[in-house]
Amino acid sequence: MGKIKKILVACGTAVATSTVVAKSLGEELKKRGIEAEIIQCQASEVPSHCDGIDLVVTTTPVDLDQCTPVIQTLAFLTGIGKDAVIEQIIEKLVA
Repeated sequence: MGKIKKILVACGTAVATSTVVAKSLGEELKKRGIEAEIIQCQASEVPSHCDGIDLVVTTTPVDLDQCTPVIQTLAFLTGIGKDAVIEQIIEKLVA
C-alpha cells in the first residue's frame, strides 16, 4: 500500500475502550501487512484531529460532517462481527 495510513480511534474518554480497539486494530492490520499510525482521542475531540486522517474508528457517535470516513463499531469489544468490520476498514483504507 505504500503510504502509512493514519487512523483515529475514538471513544468517550480516550482511555480504556479506545486502547482496546487501537491495540486490536493495530494487530489485525499488521497481520495483513498494512502499516498504520493509530491515534487515540475522545469522541468530542474528533473534529480537531481530522486533518490528515485516513479513517476514524469510533465506539460512540461522532459528527460525521467533520471527518469522514467514519466507522462506528463495538465489534472490537464484543468480538461479534469483528472480521466483517476489519474487512470494511481495509476497504476504506485501500480505496
